[in-house]
Amino acid sequence: MDLQQPIAASAVTAEFLDTLEGAVDAAQALALIDACRARIAGGGIFSIQQNVTRADDAPGQVLLRRFYSSAAGTFPVNGTKRKTLTRWTQRLFVEGRPFVGEGEAALAEHFDDFDQMRAFGLRSVVNVPLMQGPLCHATFNVFGTAPRWQPEQVFAFRLLALAAARWVPAAPGLSYRFSAAEMADASAAA
Repeated sequence: MDLQQPIAASAVTAEFLDTLEGAVDAAQALALIDACRARIAGGGIFSIQQNVTRADDAPGQVLLRRFYSSAAGTFPVNGTKRKTLTRWTQRLFVEGRPFVGEGEAALAEHFDDFDQMRAFGLRSVVNVPLMQGPLCHATFNVFGTAPRWQPEQVFAFRLLALAAARWVPAAPGLSYRFSAAEMADASAAA
C-alpha cells in the first residue's frame, strides 16, 4: 500500500472492529488501532496521553503521561509533560471536544516539543479526548505529515478513539479539572 495516499474512514470497518474485539490486552488492541490509523493517515505518529493529574498537583496544570506511542524510541511510554491552561487544554480538558491543528504554526503554538516533532516531518494533529463522565482521562493523538486533514480522516480518528477508549483506564486518583476562575481568566485572555 502507498502510505502517501491515505484511505478514508472506510478503514474502520465492522471486520476491523471484530478483529479488535479479539485483542487480549491493551498493547495488542492499540497496535491494531495504530495499524488502522496508519492506513488512514499515511505517515505520522500515534500516541495516547493519560491524564495523571491529582487533586494535590499544582493548580492550573494538567499532568500527562504517555500510555502508548508508535514512536516509543523518541516519545517513550511513561514520559510525562505538564500543560497549562491554553486553547488546546481548554478544548480537550474543559470542553471535552476534539482539537484539530493544521500546519506547523499550529503545532508550534500548542506543543512545546514541536522541534522534536519537526524532525519527523509532522505538520498536523488530531487530538480526541477520552472521557470518563465529565473528565477527560486521556487524549488520543494522531500527528500527521500532511499539512491538512480531510474531514473523513478526522471522523475516522474519532471512531478509532472510541474503539481505543475501553483499553485506556483512568489513572488512580484522577479528580482534577480546571477551576471556574481559571476558565474565566483563560476566556478573557483569548
